[in-house]
Amino acid sequence: MTFNTLIAFWSISILFVITPGADWAYAISAGIRGRVLPAISGLLLGHFIATLVVAAGVGALVASQPIALMVLTIIGSLYLLWMGIGLSLYPATISSENNLNLDANKQGWNWVVKGFGVSGLNPKVFLLFLALLPQFIHSSASWSISTQIISLGLIHILSCAVVYILVGFSAQILLKTRPRLAQIVSQISGGLMVLIAIILIIDQVKHYSFG
Repeated sequence: MTFNTLIAFWSISILFVITPGADWAYAISAGIRGRVLPAISGLLLGHFIATLVVAAGVGALVASQPIALMVLTIIGSLYLLWMGIGLSLYPATISSENNLNLDANKQGWNWVVKGFGVSGLNPKVFLLFLALLPQFIHSSASWSISTQIISLGLIHILSCAVVYILVGFSAQILLKTRPRLAQIVSQISGGLMVLIAIILIIDQVKHYSFG
């Protein structure tokens, strides 16, 4: 695999990463609550598992089975909907005592698991890899196809790590001294999660009603 191929893939991949979506909303909510690293670790774990699944060929199998893809989409959408509603109803709060309510009753692993759910249950991640990766895979290359897919997936994950960490810590720094604004941004993040979930569900209903 040539260096030019890696750069070409990255230049397209980064455009998807910097586009705000569910991952951004989750990173912002984690930043407000001071749980950036656990939350981002969960998001990246979800992307990594998706990479391995696609490399193993399971992703192509799921994408070729409309029912399986529909079930995965509905499950992921409902999970995202549940998180968004919870974030909207119970936005992050900043106390005058410690500047930031770190949700002491919620350990870091909770944020890792939730982050994995946000990205790992999102079929758009699988479809992105399935649509994007094959264009940069060469059967004649010295690396195996699986190795090429994993390598490109790791480049995408590295981009995700940099952008999401910047988003999360920026939210934490900018909002920790602005209690009311932190609540508003938290509610907006939850609203975005709800909106994205609803759009995903509507897309599935339309597809299987008129497809």
